[in-house]
Amino acid sequence: MTADNSLSRLDDDDYPAYTMGRAAEMLGTTQGFLRAIGEARLIAPLRSEGGHRRYSRYQLRIAARARELVDQGTPIEAACRIIILEDQLEEAQRINAEYRRAAESSDPTAAA
Repeated sequence: MTADNSLSRLDDDDYPAYTMGRAAEMLGTTQGFLRAIGEARLIAPLRSEGGHRRYSRYQLRIAARARELVDQGTPIEAACRIIILEDQLEEAQRINAEYRRAAESSDPTAAA
């Protein structure tokens, strides 16, 4: 692997760069919290060759949102479900917008 290839991974939101300990420290939470949201299937950390959990920046953003909800008093299982539903809604809205743009481009009078 060249230096350019290994440095490009630093920009990859999905690259599992963070150990469980470092991820917990960055989020200001416990490793148990990360395990709990993993068990709730909110995130699925990759495993190193030694079997240790590794988290990506994308997963850390999701974990931070879960922590925010839990800190507001939401049970962890409910927080995970809320985040999953928010993600599904965002995806549905994105697809709907794509369909709308495609329909408008095929029928210019539809936008009027």
